[in-house]
This record gives sequence, structure tokens and C-alpha cells, in this order.
Amino acid sequence: MNAAAGILTARGGMTSHAAVVARGWGKCCVAGCSSIRVNDAEKVVLVGDKVFCEGEWLSLNGSTGEVILGKLPLSPPALSGDLGEFMSWVDKVRKLKVKANADTPADALTARNNGAEGIGLCRTEHMFFSSDERIRAMRQMIMAETTEQRLVALDRLLPYQRMDFEGIFRAMDGLPVTIRLLDPPLHEFLPEGNVEDIVHVLSSGTTATQEEILTRIEKLSEVNPMLGFRGCRLGISYPELTAMQARAIFEAAIAMTEQGVQVFPEIMVPLIGTPQELDQQVKVIREVADKVFANAETTISYKVGSMIEVPRAALIADEIAGIAQFFSFGTNDLTQMAFGYSRDDVGKFLPTYLSQGILQNDPFEVFDQKGVGELVKIAVERGRTARSDLEVGVCGEHGGEPSSVAFFAKVGLNYVSCSPFRVPIARLAAAQVML
Repeated sequence: MNAAAGILTARGGMTSHAAVVARGWGKCCVAGCSSIRVNDAEKVVLVGDKVFCEGEWLSLNGSTGEVILGKLPLSPPALSGDLGEFMSWVDKVRKLKVKANADTPADALTARNNGAEGIGLCRTEHMFFSSDERIRAMRQMIMAETTEQRLVALDRLLPYQRMDFEGIFRAMDGLPVTIRLLDPPLHEFLPEGNVEDIVHVLSSGTTATQEEILTRIEKLSEVNPMLGFRGCRLGISYPELTAMQARAIFEAAIAMTEQGVQVFPEIMVPLIGTPQELDQQVKVIREVADKVFANAETTISYKVGSMIEVPRAALIADEIAGIAQFFSFGTNDLTQMAFGYSRDDVGKFLPTYLSQGILQNDPFEVFDQKGVGELVKIAVERGRTARSDLEVGVCGEHGGEPSSVAFFAKVGLNYVSCSPFRVPIARLAAAQVML
């Protein structure tokens, strides 16, 4: 995906993970074009009786889903001239803040240029894929059987994480940056292919036998990984992982502060379902902060909060707010769990639901105000009952959809966060609510 100029897939849909990531990167993506057939061996794409060979041009319109034969002229987006002046009027009217989901310094700079008032979601897992060395260190950590082995791999990852955070803090000088701890299932970092290829990749730099590697892979396999060993469950099982990420954040924040950059880090713990889960992770984070500050002989202000993406967390938000300094609704997962729909597989039946009027909108595109919205209302009300100054926002892709933004503004959220390229849309929608 990172190498591609544009992305066209036969499977999935506009809210599949590939589409969400592409949107965040500003890459044009048309996902779920079921009429195409990709023949990787012959390097051709078939559409009906038409054959497209490697090297031929296709043009994509990610907004309409059109796939056009040939190379069409393109123009870069810009907020200048009349549009720039109009957006300045928008900002004078709106009260709801607009932040961005950004994982790299380049994304952060794009977000800032589009008017973002901070980063509402920095997904640390994306940083591990940016080089071969990083993914090798990540796989070394995953394959570790002991804490000692895991610490060796984490020591390799620490400087990479710290460097990335420094770049993001620099790009967002003076604005808050919300960093989510590692969230996806560990198997996503493992190589794909046949058994021999996988074992060959994972055996590099280790003395583990083939049998030991296969046993480890088997232990990591899950029937339903999105409801499995991910989010805070990783950090609770491997507190040294949370400790490494927290250390990288605090060391980067101190380094940038010493260079005159204003840094406001906010650490977000994902997939919380009980206050005990959050409490355990907060203790690890604060313990690391104390050590880093003591070594540096300085301190910085920071916050620790929770994502609200498990329905149970919304219902016991008052208990969670006793520990969390802020909430951020991960509406992609919250919608997935509330409906019981897999967002990566919903394309198999969603067109039928929409055509028959069973659903009026794709709930992963347009926020479900009646159902999932009630969970948001409950969480906001109960959370602020326990902590009156609780900051509450949204970091799912609904944060850039106009009708969804209007709902979030009306229920009293402080901000929405969306991909850098949807920030202007969210700014306008937030202003329209006031009219």
C-alpha cells in the first residue's frame, strides 16, 4: 500500500481496514470492486471480457468509486484563495475542535496545514511497518518465549519509536498529540506465505528450531482475532511492551521540550472493558514517567486516557472516568461490536441490506445515532458525572462525516478526529451545527 500510487481491490469495502488506512495516508482507494479478477501469475486484471496488463494506466476516483481506463490529469488539493478565506469564517463559527488521525511527521504536517488542532489518534502499530529492520525487531519480540528475550527486541524498537514521536511532536508544536498504545493482534505482524517461507523469515537471527517457531505461530492463531489478544490485553500480558512505548513517548517529549518545542502528550489505552484493565496500564505508564523524569531531572505535563470502543466500557463510563483523564470513542470498533458486524466482511451482505431498506446507510460510513449513538450519550453523561472536566472526543472515521460530526457536537463532545484530508470537511460540518 505504501508503494502504490492508488489502490484497487476486489474484496472488502469503503470501511475495510485497507480503505481506512489509505484514506489516512491520502492515497486514492477503491475497495471491493467485485467485478475484477486479479491473475497474479500472468500479471493481468480481468473485467468481464476486457484484459488489462501490467503497465497500463487506470485512473481512480476514490470519492465516487469510479475506475477509469487511461491516465487522467490530476491537481493537488490546497486550502488557499477564496477557499482559505471561507475556512477562516468557518473556524470563527464552530465550537467543536477538529483534530486528525496521523501516524508520521509527514501526516502530522499535512493535518496541520489542513487546519487540524492537534492529533486525536496516532496509531503506533503503523510505525513498526516502515522499515525491514523495524518489522524484524517486532517479529523478534513476538516470537520471544521469555521476558528477557522480549526486552532485547523492545530495546531495538525503542529508538525507532522515540524518533517517530520526536518528529510528530515537532510537527505539532504547541498542539496536543494523542498516542494510542499498540492495538492490533500480534499475528498481523507475522509474514504470509507457505509454512517453509514463514519459518525461513522468522528463523532469521534466532536459534529457535522450526518446531519451536511453528508452535509459537500456533499459539498466536485465533478464531476471531479482532475480539482476541489485542489492545490493552497485550499490554497487560506483556507490561514491558507498554513500558517501552511509554518510555519512548516521555523521552521524545523531553528531548523536544529541550529544543524549545511545546509538547502536550496524551497516552491512550485501547480496548478497555473494565476499570481494572485501565488501572493496571496507567500504573505502568506513570511508573515509567517517574523514572524518565527522575533521570532527566525535569518533568512534563501529560494525560492518560482510554478509548471507548467496547460497549461495556460505555455503560460503566463513570467507573472508567475515575481513572481516565479523557475519553476517545473508537467508533469503528464500537459500531462493529454494537451491531455484531465485521467491518472487513460486511460488504458481503451490506449492499443487499441497503437496496432492501433494511439499513438506510452503511453504519461504518454514517454514524448510527439511534443505536450506537445511545452508547455515546450514556458514556458522555456517566463519564462527566464522575469527572466534570472530562475531555471527550471521537477518533473513528465517523469524525469526518458531516451528519456524524453534527451528532457529536450536539451530544457535547469536545472534538472529532479524522484523517488529515478530511479535516476541512469536519471543520465545515462543525460550523454548520451552529447555524
